[in-house]
Amino acid sequence: MTIRWGIVSAGKIAHDFVNAVNSYPKKGDQVIAAVAARNKSRAEEFAKLHNIAKVYDSYEDMAKGNEIDIAYIGALNPDHYRLSKMFLEYGKHVLCEKPLCLNFEETASLISIAREKKLFLMEAIWSRFNPLYMSLEKEIQSNKLGDLQFVEVNFGVIIADVSRLRKRELGGGAVLDIGVYALQFAQFIFKDEPIKTTAVGELNDDGVDLIDTIILEYKGGRRAVINLHTKAKLWNKATVVGSKGRVTIEEPFHFPLTLTHVDGKQEKITLHSSKIEYNFENSAGLVYEAVEAARCIKEGLIESPRLTHHDTLVLAKLRDIVRKQVGVRFDVD
Repeated sequence: MTIRWGIVSAGKIAHDFVNAVNSYPKKGDQVIAAVAARNKSRAEEFAKLHNIAKVYDSYEDMAKGNEIDIAYIGALNPDHYRLSKMFLEYGKHVLCEKPLCLNFEETASLISIAREKKLFLMEAIWSRFNPLYMSLEKEIQSNKLGDLQFVEVNFGVIIADVSRLRKRELGGGAVLDIGVYALQFAQFIFKDEPIKTTAVGELNDDGVDLIDTIILEYKGGRRAVINLHTKAKLWNKATVVGSKGRVTIEEPFHFPLTLTHVDGKQEKITLHSSKIEYNFENSAGLVYEAVEAARCIKEGLIESPRLTHHDTLVLAKLRDIVRKQVGVRFDVD
């Protein structure tokens, strides 16, 4: 069974996703079968670069057609809900870039549609499929850290002037752009939903957050502290502290190549190479979420056990809480 991908949009992240899949020697029975974009000439250039056989005139034509099994949606944030909904309603599985939707209500609606139609749907949080995240999980399960007590995550990159980040109409803001990764890491470690969330932030003139500090409090006195910054480069690591020691996911924590274990030893991974350049750091690792999506579809699953629908709903709720506390509101709210 070959899994046929349809690429929705021809932007930078879509380029990296396709490049990662096409160049991965162990991708299995997967093929990038088609692409569509708002600008067809751009889609044609994309198809030529990545050797994609089919270019559709529109997203709807792709959704209606029989050339793909799953859509990878790399469009702008405000388009995620509409496009994901359309592909699901036409019977296609969906892997949609983070954030899956702008708010909890949209997220719950999409998941309900996927469950009703028994189709695979996943928010593309590629971090969860990094081999080092799995290694960290095993270390926690082996009790080498003891009782988990504290998580610290810092994510700061200078992107305050990038249009997708600074414009409210594009679903911008730090928490929806880079904050997704920090929040998911805290949830990856502590699992259950926080009992209290406190956030402070700084907004730009368009009303989106550029800087956030978030404190997540969990049962048993456990706590996560998250710092997000779009005007300064931070030390982008994630640290987990337990009663027996600490583990650090080294920079960049959202898709790392190095993990420092509780005994101080470092574990490293390497990513496969490509003849085509990537737009973003470590993007070759995007292939791991594609491999997981294909595995789930072949096994008849509608969600990944490594990033369940419940996980995505909790993350959507947390983003809503943070946005409300710092004062970010979208029209769909």
